[in-house]
Amino acid sequence: MSNNKILSAPARKAQVVLLIRSGQVHSQSDLVRMLEKSGFAVTQATVSRDLEDIGAVRGRNSVGEMVYQIPEGEVQSLSRTSYLPADLILSVESSANIAVVRTPPGGAQLLASALDSVASHGQLHSVIGTIAGDDTVLVIARKSDGGAALAKELRLIAQGNQRKVKSQ
Repeated sequence: MSNNKILSAPARKAQVVLLIRSGQVHSQSDLVRMLEKSGFAVTQATVSRDLEDIGAVRGRNSVGEMVYQIPEGEVQSLSRTSYLPADLILSVESSANIAVVRTPPGGAQLLASALDSVASHGQLHSVIGTIAGDDTVLVIARKSDGGAALAKELRLIAQGNQRKVKSQ
C-alpha cells in the first residue's frame, strides 16, 4: 500500500487498535511509522488524538516493557462511539443466513467487535455473531434465511450516517 494514500479516520483508528493489540507499540513515533507502513500518512499530533479517542494508555507488558494498551473497559466503549459501525461499512452482500460486510483495510475487527457489542446489548436481535478478517466481516443471522434482511438492516445503519453503501 502506498504511504501517501489517504484513508478514512475510522479506518485509521481501527488500524491503531489492531497495532496496539499486537503489543508492539512502545511510543507515538513507533505508531506513526507503523501506520505509515499500513498506508496512513499521519503526524504525531494525529496519533496523539487517536490514542486519546480510543482510550489507549501506556503500561507495562508481561516482560516489563512500556507499551500502549487499551483497557478492556475502553474497548467496550470504543465499539459504541458515534463513528461506529456506520463509517466502517463500505458494502454489504448477503447469502442464506450471512451478511458479508466490506470495510476499509484494518476495519473489520473493530466493526465486528462493535456489532457483537450492539447485539449483546439487545440491539440487532437478528445477529448471532461475527467473524472478522482484515477488511471483511461475516455477520451471521439467527434465522437460516435471515441474511438478506440483516444486510438490509446493516445498509440502513450505514445510510443513517449519510454514507452511501453499495448493494452487491
